[in-house]
Amino acid sequence: MDIVNLAKALVLGVVEGATEFIPVSSTGHLILIGHFLGFQSTGKTFEVLIQLGAILAILLVYFTRLLGVVLCLPTDAWARRFVASVLIAFLPAALLGAVLHSRIKAVFERPDLVCVALILGGIVLLVVDRLKLEAREDNAFRFSPMLALKIGLCQCAALFPGVSRSGATIVGALLMGTTKRAAAEFSFFLAMPTMAGAFAYDLYKNYKVLDFADVSTIAVGFVAAFISGLFVVRFLLDYVSRHGFGLFAVWRIVVGAAGLAGLYFIG
Repeated sequence: MDIVNLAKALVLGVVEGATEFIPVSSTGHLILIGHFLGFQSTGKTFEVLIQLGAILAILLVYFTRLLGVVLCLPTDAWARRFVASVLIAFLPAALLGAVLHSRIKAVFERPDLVCVALILGGIVLLVVDRLKLEAREDNAFRFSPMLALKIGLCQCAALFPGVSRSGATIVGALLMGTTKRAAAEFSFFLAMPTMAGAFAYDLYKNYKVLDFADVSTIAVGFVAAFISGLFVVRFLLDYVSRHGFGLFAVWRIVVGAAGLAGLYFIG
């Protein structure tokens, strides 16, 4: 058992779960940290499979509420509208991603470009967080299908590594008149089909070269992603309700700048 690889897997798993649901780009962080740690997996097996840990974390937190929605579907128009809104928001990025996924990864999945995206995204998030916007929508369960579609179109920007899926959806939601809490919570709901779809697509594209030889490394990353994701989902909504997204914006800028410095001096 390679202790060094297990330690790297633990770090990357914690980072995946901790950053997946906040607007800082989990993909960007994994690319940068993986680069500096010298961590690689055949066919990106590790990166693909630890996503399941983060997916399970958010499903566990919202299991009771989501089960209630499912049970109400046959009789409640509100439940059907909620499901429809999430699926409508999911479709733009899913369709565009299926067409451009490989090209975007080949061209833009570079540490230097990720750093630039982190910095620019941080500036945008910081500006939007400080705007005095009129908040008309405060319940993520009751977003209209049209509002959901607009948020889903914003999510397409996250196809570029470093932009952040949650960051794109949260900024879009805030600009369209939602409260910060509702924006973050709808981003959670949208993460479920989006992450599950991305996982399934990555698995389909890479299944022929998946290497399960180091099961222990994958297991450590999976559990770490689940635990850290669970912690973030449980506490994020209360935090952003009180403090907004400024901290995450500054974090993006600092990480992006530190990444560029590291690439320049270390390579």
